[in-house]
Amino acid sequence: MSEQESRALNRFGTFQLAGEARGSALVLSQALSFWGGIDVETGEIIDHSHSDLGGNIAGKILVMPSGRGSSSSSSVLAEAIRRGTAPAGIILERPDPILAVGAIAAEFLYDISMPLVVCDTSGIVSGDRIAISLGADARATVSKF
Repeated sequence: MSEQESRALNRFGTFQLAGEARGSALVLSQALSFWGGIDVETGEIIDHSHSDLGGNIAGKILVMPSGRGSSSSSSVLAEAIRRGTAPAGIILERPDPILAVGAIAAEFLYDISMPLVVCDTSGIVSGDRIAISLGADARATVSKF
């Protein structure tokens, strides 16, 4: 893919929770459980079995296939959102109701919105500057900037 083609990324997806966010992409090749997988105080990935151990999700656009495991991940995500150590937004290949509950709870309890989008993630690499926005017909738009 040429540099011009990579900058032209413009995908449409489905919001699990609508919102807007901009940031640097952190692309994970495997799913991440927030319960036991991140340090809620720092946003650091602490799951010793995860290939991205030591990475940090805080303020990033987190891109991964899906969430993983425990229903407690929703409360950890909500707490990370409250503390400001959560991703600015999450892009998934497959819907994840547990992460959606966490993002919805944080919006309801703390009035802090973090968009959660389901779309094709091919062509997004760590470090890309990604924008999530509300497109036509309330669809999610994911683009590079």
